[in-house]
Amino acid sequence: MTQLAAQRPDPAGPAGTAPATPEQKRARLVGVDAARGVSLLGMVTLHALYEADAAGHPTWSELAFSGKAAAAFALLAGVGITLATGRRPVRRADARPTVAMLAVRALAIGTIGLFLSGSDTVLNSVILPYLAVVFLLAIPLVFLPTWTTAVIGVALATAGPAANHILLPHLPEPSLANPTFARLADDPVGMLTELSLTGFYPSPVWLAYMCAGIVIGRLNLAKIRTAAVLLAGGAVLAVAAKTASSFLLHRYGLAHIWSAQPASGLSVAQTNDLLTFGGNGYTPSSTWWWLTIDAPHTSTPFDILGTTGIAVAVLGLLLLLGHVNVRYLRQLIAAVLVTLAAVGSMTLSFYAAHVMFINSEYDTYSATTGCIVQLVAVVFIALAVRYTVGRGPLEAVVVALATRARRLSITWTAEQAAARRSTRNGGRIVAGSVKVR
Repeated sequence: MTQLAAQRPDPAGPAGTAPATPEQKRARLVGVDAARGVSLLGMVTLHALYEADAAGHPTWSELAFSGKAAAAFALLAGVGITLATGRRPVRRADARPTVAMLAVRALAIGTIGLFLSGSDTVLNSVILPYLAVVFLLAIPLVFLPTWTTAVIGVALATAGPAANHILLPHLPEPSLANPTFARLADDPVGMLTELSLTGFYPSPVWLAYMCAGIVIGRLNLAKIRTAAVLLAGGAVLAVAAKTASSFLLHRYGLAHIWSAQPASGLSVAQTNDLLTFGGNGYTPSSTWWWLTIDAPHTSTPFDILGTTGIAVAVLGLLLLLGHVNVRYLRQLIAAVLVTLAAVGSMTLSFYAAHVMFINSEYDTYSATTGCIVQLVAVVFIALAVRYTVGRGPLEAVVVALATRARRLSITWTAEQAAARRSTRNGGRIVAGSVKVR
C-alpha cells in the first residue's frame, strides 16, 4: 500500500541508463504489482484467521504474515513513490508539482483511512492513516540522492528504535484506538502524536521502509541481475536479523527482560504475549534489552531489518520469476504473476473492502471459510476489473486528485513565472492563459 495504485515509470529511465523496452517495463510493473498482491492477500489472511491455536501457540498465518505484510505495504509504497517521480531524484524545477501530487495523494489516502477507522471495531489498527503520515514525511526524500536516502533509512532502522525507547516514557500514553475524524476534532495534537510517534506504526521506524522502497525503486528492476541481488540480499538480511536477535535474546536479553518485568507495567501474561505474538508498535522502556527481540510490530532494529529483508526477498523472487523461460513453467508462472499483479494494482480498494466486510453483518462465516471467501472474491474481482475498466475505484479517485493537483501546480508556477517576466518587461499577462495538458 501507499503508492497503492500501480504507477508507470518514466519512459527514459533513470539518468545514465538506456530506455527500457515495453517488455521490460511490463515485467517490472508485473513484479512490483505482484509483490503488492502478495502483501494484500497476506494481510487479508492474517485478519481473517486466528492468531493463536488451541494450545496458545501462534498459528501459521500469524507466523507467516504478522508484521511482514504491513512492512511490505510500506516498502512497496516507497517503490511506488519512486516510479511516480521518474525513478531519479526530482529536479528543483519539478519540486512544486511533485510535492503537490504526493501531498494530495497522502491526504487522500489518510482521508480514506479515517473513514474506514470510523467504522472499524475489529482491527483497531487500520494502517492507512499512519501510512499517510509516513507518506508525507517521505516527500523530502524524493529530492535526495539515492545514497543519502539509503543512509537515512539505515539510521532510522537502527537508531530510530533507540530514540523511540528514550522518548516514549515522556510522551502521552497512546489510546491504541483507531484514528477517526471525531478524535481528530476532539484532540488533534494527541491523535497526531499517536499517528506519528506512539501508535501501531511509529513514523521514525516506518519511514525506514519507505527509504528502502525509494532506493529499490531507483534500481533497474527489469534486469535479472537486480532481481537476483534483491532476492539474495533480502534473504541474507532476514536470516541475519533473525539469527542475531535469537542469539542476543536467549544469551542475554531474556534474563534482563524478566528481571525488569515489574518495572515494565506489564503482567507476566502480557510479557509472554509480547515476546510471542509481538506488540502494538513499541516495547516497554524498562530495559534496553527489549530492543533485541524481533517479534512483530515491536519496532526494534531486528524487527525492522528482518521484515525489510523478507519484503525485499519476496519482491526479488517475483521479479526473478518474470524472467523464467522454461517451456512448461513459463505459462503457469505468467498466470500466477498476472493474477497477483491484478490484485496488487488495486490494493487500496481491496483493503478498504476487506475492512468494511469484516466489520459488516455479512461476515457470518467461520474463520477459515471467511478467509477463503475473501481471497477468492479478491482474485476474481481483480481479474475482472483489470481486464475491463483497468483500475480500482479508490485508485482512480486518488490518481485523479493527485494528477489534478500536479497540473494546477504546474499552471500556477508557470503563471507566476510569466507574471514576473511581464512585470520586468512592463507588459501584461492574462491570468489562466497558461495551459497544461
